[in-house]
Amino acid sequence: MADKFENIEFETMLLGRHLSPVRRAADGESYLDRSAYTLLSRLQVQGPMSIGQLSEAFGLDSSTLNRQTAAMMRAGLVERIPDPDGGLARKFLVTEAGAKKLDAERAFHITGLQMVLEDWSAKDVAALAKLLQRFNADIEKRDGRPWPRP
Repeated sequence: MADKFENIEFETMLLGRHLSPVRRAADGESYLDRSAYTLLSRLQVQGPMSIGQLSEAFGLDSSTLNRQTAAMMRAGLVERIPDPDGGLARKFLVTEAGAKKLDAERAFHITGLQMVLEDWSAKDVAALAKLLQRFNADIEKRDGRPWPRP
């Protein structure tokens, strides 16, 4: 039984490696790094979040998130807004430029997945999607940090 788990561990390590290459646009502009892509994705699905909410959602300390969000603000990907619910903490909102960059990055990833899976049957692609969602949902349940899904 351990051999199957070792195989899964190895394959998920490789999957992470394959899904996080550093890319550069033709004009030299950086594409989104993994942390910006993940943070923007969460903000896009959930809406504005404070550093405290991001810390809880990601299980990261606030100093890490302060650095990441500061870089995203400098890049024009997010802006700080007053809490729409009237709370004291300011929240981060995806800017129009951030949403465009996220959408472009996501389209790039989807195109890559389509190329890799072009020889797979629709049934196999659907099964992979279902199993990945189940796998992630079980991790989230154990971790106590569920991710909202679109």
